[in-house]
Amino acid sequence: MELPKTYNPKEVEGLIYSFWEETGLFNPDKLSGKRKEKFVVPIAPPNITGELHMGHALENILVDVLVRKERMKGKKTLWVPGTDHAGIATQNMVEKELRKEGKTRFDLGREKFIERVWQWKEKYGGIILDQLKKLGCSCDWSRTRFTMDKNYSKAVEQVFLHYYNKGWIYQGERVINWCKRCQTSLSDLELEYKEERGKLYYIRYLVKGLNKGKQTASKNYITVATTRPETMLGDTALSVNPQDKRYKNLVGKKAILPLLAREIPIIEDPAIDKDFGTGVLKVTPAHDLTDWEIAKRHKLPGIKIIDEEGRMTKESKICEGLTPLECRAKVVKELKRQGLLEKIEDHLYLLPYCYRCHTLIEPILSKQWFLKMEELSQKAIEAVKNGKVKFQPKRFEKIYFTWLENVKDWCISRQIWWGHQLPVWQCQRGRNSKLQIPKSKLKEKYFISLGKPRKCPLCGKCRPKQVDDVLDTWFSSALWPFAILGWPQKTPDLKEFYPHTLVSSARDIINLWIARMIFSGLEFMKKPPFATVFIHGTILTKEGKRMSKSLGTGIDPLELVEKYGGDATRFGLIWQATGLQDIRFDEGTILTGKKFCNKVWNASRFILREIENSKSQSKKSKLQLKKEKLTLADRKILNGLQKTIKAVNEELEDFRFGQALQALYHFFWHQFCDIYLEESKRQLKIKSNTQETINVLIYVLFTSLKLLHPFLPFITEQIYQKLPIEDKKESIMIEEWPEKINF
Repeated sequence: MELPKTYNPKEVEGLIYSFWEETGLFNPDKLSGKRKEKFVVPIAPPNITGELHMGHALENILVDVLVRKERMKGKKTLWVPGTDHAGIATQNMVEKELRKEGKTRFDLGREKFIERVWQWKEKYGGIILDQLKKLGCSCDWSRTRFTMDKNYSKAVEQVFLHYYNKGWIYQGERVINWCKRCQTSLSDLELEYKEERGKLYYIRYLVKGLNKGKQTASKNYITVATTRPETMLGDTALSVNPQDKRYKNLVGKKAILPLLAREIPIIEDPAIDKDFGTGVLKVTPAHDLTDWEIAKRHKLPGIKIIDEEGRMTKESKICEGLTPLECRAKVVKELKRQGLLEKIEDHLYLLPYCYRCHTLIEPILSKQWFLKMEELSQKAIEAVKNGKVKFQPKRFEKIYFTWLENVKDWCISRQIWWGHQLPVWQCQRGRNSKLQIPKSKLKEKYFISLGKPRKCPLCGKCRPKQVDDVLDTWFSSALWPFAILGWPQKTPDLKEFYPHTLVSSARDIINLWIARMIFSGLEFMKKPPFATVFIHGTILTKEGKRMSKSLGTGIDPLELVEKYGGDATRFGLIWQATGLQDIRFDEGTILTGKKFCNKVWNASRFILREIENSKSQSKKSKLQLKKEKLTLADRKILNGLQKTIKAVNEELEDFRFGQALQALYHFFWHQFCDIYLEESKRQLKIKSNTQETINVLIYVLFTSLKLLHPFLPFITEQIYQKLPIEDKKESIMIEEWPEKINF
């Protein structure tokens, strides 16, 4: 029963976690008893490039609180861990390593480069999962999954084939977000926007057949305001709003494109904002998605003037080979010279950047693979509206609905090498004029195959080549809830543990991940993948700014663990998780956690010592209290314990983790330690009260340890193993969760 004089988490926590892993109790198959009700959570898979940051720590600590509580409530509890291959991010990391060697991926070739990425993954890919263990996360590590595992890859291919056969996956040309650094397309959700100071350029377009005179207020031009004058070289129309009376007389006329003297029509379209600039939009279909949609409605051509390398094409005529900014300077200079630049104003606007490498995004016209979203988005919307999936807090439904109600077809192809290669194969007949192709096949260019085809089904003779594109990382992550359980095979895990109970996420990936998992689960499993979506707060600096390692404001949670211990770090983060949208991190709460752990330790030492000093030191307590022998102090502490149990359960039911911990903290420190322990010392001196006082002490301590275990798992396990209690379990994590006091 003896506890060391001082609590040293470094000596305890590693040994305790090893003990947990040896028991196998994180695995629901090893849990004893008839556990019919289930509590299942899929981890939000961290990237294999990642190291633990404060967001990871908060999210997984809060989930672990719930998992441990539900396990103690007798549920068959499964928390499935795993990692995401993170296509762009991982490829960037490996390419950085290659640059140190003076090489590029092209020097290695695709096959050798992929081998190199797998080597990198084996070396670094599991680090973040090992780091989660230092925080006490009770995942079933025997079920660890990776989004590029062989079986997972089969699931991805089956999903692609399913969508393709339904006509929902198609190849098409559209303006997409292009990162010239990563050399790949990105979805709208993979962009980061930064407000920057720029300029608004007012350019005069001469109108054909419009002569100066009274009717035109002595003007023979129309003025357009734009932030990107260089893209005017790709204009194919000017457009105004149909409700804008200022330009009614110009609709249907031709404008003369400055510098290139190309005639372009003046049209009207409801998408035009009458209040921006002059109310006239220059339509550049190949370099703006809104312009592209206008062009489709009016059957306008698209002229690609910026290429994938971020250079002006020969179609730009006067700027070929220049960067867009160099072209802008040249265009502005020439407009001024010709008297066509009316004025320049300062302007604040948002610019999109790649979420991985932070390069400025270039919208360009590109042929990509898309997934139709109309039916899938409606399924996801209905699942939340009918209550099958609930958001906690509910306010985050707005973000979810806003995106789904306005969603465009998903660009799912990426021009990188690391990831799930599209199961799309190209017939090579165009490269061999000797091949005799049936006329019925002449229009076909590609086919779908889930394995390497023995021969080309289109021409019957060539060796078809698989397309280089890989799928968007989020395409595979969308399958996480059922693919990790063995789908498309009908595995026992899939039958028993789908759907999940809950998933936790940050608000910034509600649409990137949560929405996509919901419609994927509905499409392939006919059930939502989980019942509850818990959105936790975002951890900010003390000043309220986003944490950033590059700016020196990021905090490594493992440094906190090293300094204070895993339990204290958990305490400090949970204490601040009170349900607000953001958390201004204060390290002081972790120091409070360390002090509280010492308080729990010292109180336990005192109680264990009193048990040893009592006459019944050789016996194990049955935790039976006799009402008739309780003193007023005994009744007060038990009444306080009952209120605390009720408060903790109610707060956790509503995901108010901080409030639950604070209730426990105040009870244990102030009511139990400050008041009752002092009163117990007086009672222990009265021989007739000794045994009952001992019983109350151990009863309150044992119950408090059980309540504290989900929050502070290491120290509670260590103390629990010393308690002289009859019929004690193998571990505190399978003890019965307190719902009320029993005596």
